[in-house]
Amino acid sequence: MKNPFEGKEIWFLTGSQGLYGEETLQQVAEQSQAIAAAIDEAGDVPIRVVWKPVLKDSESIKRTALEANADPACIGLVAWMHTFSPAKMWIRGLDALDTPLLHLHTQANVELPWADIDMDFMNLNQAAHGDREFGYIQTRMGVPRKTVVGHVSNPAVAAKIGTWSRAAAGFDAVRNLRLARFGDNMRNVAVTEGDKTEAEISLGVSVNTWGVNELVEAVDAVEESVIDALVAEYEELYDVAPELRAGGERHDALRYGARQEAGLRSFLEAGDFGAFTTNFEDLGALRQLPGLAVQRLMAEGYGFGAEGDWKTALLVRAAKVMGYGLPGGASLMEDYTYDLTPGDEKILGAHMLEVCPSLTTSRPSLEVHPLGIGGKEDPVRLVFNTDPGPAVVVAMSDMRERFRLTVNVVDVVEPGHELPNLPVARAVWKPQPSFAVSAEAWLIAGAAHHTVMSTAVGLEAFQDFSDMARTELATIDETTTSRGFAQELRWNQAYYRLAQGF
Repeated sequence: MKNPFEGKEIWFLTGSQGLYGEETLQQVAEQSQAIAAAIDEAGDVPIRVVWKPVLKDSESIKRTALEANADPACIGLVAWMHTFSPAKMWIRGLDALDTPLLHLHTQANVELPWADIDMDFMNLNQAAHGDREFGYIQTRMGVPRKTVVGHVSNPAVAAKIGTWSRAAAGFDAVRNLRLARFGDNMRNVAVTEGDKTEAEISLGVSVNTWGVNELVEAVDAVEESVIDALVAEYEELYDVAPELRAGGERHDALRYGARQEAGLRSFLEAGDFGAFTTNFEDLGALRQLPGLAVQRLMAEGYGFGAEGDWKTALLVRAAKVMGYGLPGGASLMEDYTYDLTPGDEKILGAHMLEVCPSLTTSRPSLEVHPLGIGGKEDPVRLVFNTDPGPAVVVAMSDMRERFRLTVNVVDVVEPGHELPNLPVARAVWKPQPSFAVSAEAWLIAGAAHHTVMSTAVGLEAFQDFSDMARTELATIDETTTSRGFAQELRWNQAYYRLAQGF
């Protein structure tokens, strides 16, 4: 996957005022530069942090906000009120701001120099009440932001800023995302439908459809030498079934899978698409439902949704960007079936073909098997178990006047049994707080059956993402109760409907 953080910036803004004199303002600048540099150098913060000159008046604040909005490199702002910065100066800037904001409540020193404190020190180090003034005006104006408290030398503070910066990169990716749908949604399915116009208005993503036979033309145009190179790569990376190897009776199926991969990649690159969907009911002249091709393109960072599910495709893309460089991965997932053993309930997730190999550190096997739907040739696919560990599954639903993200914190576990007759990649997990509560809450929320599973970033990143997108987030974790969750949804419904205005 190409580094999605390259060329992106977080701007560090410092609030003050002209009341304190040039000597004090020089100290403010020096200390804020040191804070910005510490964040920039933190290992948990993957995006370059750029210090900006101290802001002392309304005009400079508004100008900086507009510059941030207009600069495609700037994906977020970190703001700190080093001294007292009267908040009415921030009104026009915050009103104009369309860039994610993090309010950092910190100070230059960790410990107080008790024996040396005088009024000069107090006038310089006023974040304790300067940030309260800033917090008030943000709340008064309804400005969405993340608030982080503590000294930047604290690893927990750097980790929170890092998670937020990853969410900002994911939000930036969605705001600039072009998503190609090959065909329409699976017939008669409700939850994969959605308002694509509203998605572009509220999230920025451009969702449009291309005829499947336009993809067929790209697939048919792939040169044999490109197919040869991909097949050699498969032999190196995967345990290829003997029947698919050169000379095997199904080798042509593997070569067609490689042809699909190359054709899809060329189409997506030519159109600058970052995500796509397919539909087994609308394959045109394609000989197989793309399986291997989709899995490998997801591993390269593309978002994907099956059966025309563009909402899941954009979530997969966001999760790919947010998790870049971290252990684990992200993939389309679907709750398929349950093990209802009392006290040890588990969910077996999979899809027809399309689960991303970024979810495993093992060596997948490359196989070909019949597919009972779609009426096409047997497709090739990678087969593996998802690595055990913490994860989240996140769904996006269209609730008419808003989109709702529903996230369940889960623990991926080993299957516990061999699955010799299940010819697809899969994950087995235990949902928090329990199977019964999580499933009840999921159903009450109207959450989709397609999800993105992320083993790289967790709940906090999606909370930050939803705040930036001003999108409802319904959380199911270890603290969830059925009654409390249902009540939260009722509050949310009232809030979001009122927030639409009249």
